[in-house]
Amino acid sequence: MDNVGIESRWVEVGAVEDIPRQGARVVATPRGDVAVFRTLDDAVFAVDDRCPHKGGPLSQGTVHGHAVTCPLHNWVIDLETGEACAPDEGCVTRIPVRVQDGRILLAMVA
Repeated sequence: MDNVGIESRWVEVGAVEDIPRQGARVVATPRGDVAVFRTLDDAVFAVDDRCPHKGGPLSQGTVHGHAVTCPLHNWVIDLETGEACAPDEGCVTRIPVRVQDGRILLAMVA
């Protein structure tokens, strides 16, 4: 079951195949840019496209495993939790995501 509140709706943002493995795409939303990541094992994650450290563009970072390294100061963000990996501390907002028939859907607040 998805943990999406009643005030949310699912919005299609493209195909999984549109994002290269270990890559990202930016989706402009009313709440700001969202980085959508595809990992080597085809898992898809979405987070705000701002590192909790200095606001670096996570979408331009290096994807490894289920994490991304910010291109500015090398903070590593766990894409499953949104948490910065130790010794760094901070968190980025995760956006609920699901894949349906090869299409990526994000939960957006209505």
